[in-house]
Amino acid sequence: MEKISLELGGGGKTMRDFISRTILPIFGNARLAPLLDSALLPGKLAFTTDSYVVDPIFFPGGNIGDLAVNGTVNDLVVSGAEPLFLSLALIIEEGLETAALERILRTIRKAADRAGVLIVTGDTKVVRRGQGDGLYINTSGIGRVVAAPKPKSVRPGDKLILTGTLGEHSLAILAARGEFGFENPVKSDCAPLTFLLPLWKKGVRWMRDITRGGLATILSELAADVPCPLLIEEKDIPLSTAARSAAGLLGIDPLFLACEGRAVLAVPENRATGVLETIRRHPGGRRAAVIGRAEKTVGRPGELLLRTQSGGLRLLEPLTSELLPRIC
Repeated sequence: MEKISLELGGGGKTMRDFISRTILPIFGNARLAPLLDSALLPGKLAFTTDSYVVDPIFFPGGNIGDLAVNGTVNDLVVSGAEPLFLSLALIIEEGLETAALERILRTIRKAADRAGVLIVTGDTKVVRRGQGDGLYINTSGIGRVVAAPKPKSVRPGDKLILTGTLGEHSLAILAARGEFGFENPVKSDCAPLTFLLPLWKKGVRWMRDITRGGLATILSELAADVPCPLLIEEKDIPLSTAARSAAGLLGIDPLFLACEGRAVLAVPENRATGVLETIRRHPGGRRAAVIGRAEKTVGRPGELLLRTQSGGLRLLEPLTSELLPRIC
């Protein structure tokens, strides 16, 4: 008998196939079928939900609290919606220190204030010791739609813009676990992407936050939806020195590492310079870069290609299993 494996939570092809094969046939409807980061509802509303089971619950640069707020806020932003309201559900393991919970709750309040959202409803449950890894959180969000992502409108020449360096969140979690016996100065990039909202009015065709599965998985999914191949340039992808060193030491490809405060955008060629300048003016986008484009002379429709530092071409495919369990 087939059983659920941990790989299903990895955010890659395995999880997407599972959802399409097992969940959609039961619940499928026109609102759910596109499998967007947020459902677009009547009345120009967007609705999203996410659960957070990160281990450990405190990590360099944040904790499960701001992760839960920012993750849900960012799903609304990249869906073309202004975040307004959140729910907060806590599943607390018996034995969690009250001081730790209060610290996380204060972080949640601070993150919500920073993102401009209100927490308006919630739920609290307690499970027995050993059944909850300290704390699990579910947040749902409602936003006002200001634009609709249009991946099928991407055309050859459109630019791909990455809003910052890759991999800090995954590497911060890995270091916090201590499983590999190394100290990593990388801090999680966990942050709200609300500063990207005005860009929907500047011609942006599509954007996604780079979470589970990393940049390669996100862009592979985009490539499957657009009428032309996508090409990214390895030399143009921003990485911090610490992240580059840690990923090299561990033999992990940064293209598949998760972020929690980065996004990738598809922008018409004649708008790319203005959009990039706008992003770089924000503290969260200072290292933003054009990393590639929609192609017309290289590759075939549906393909995501990487031009390596040496000039060769590499076909990129979605992540098929989880590199780092419980990074969100």
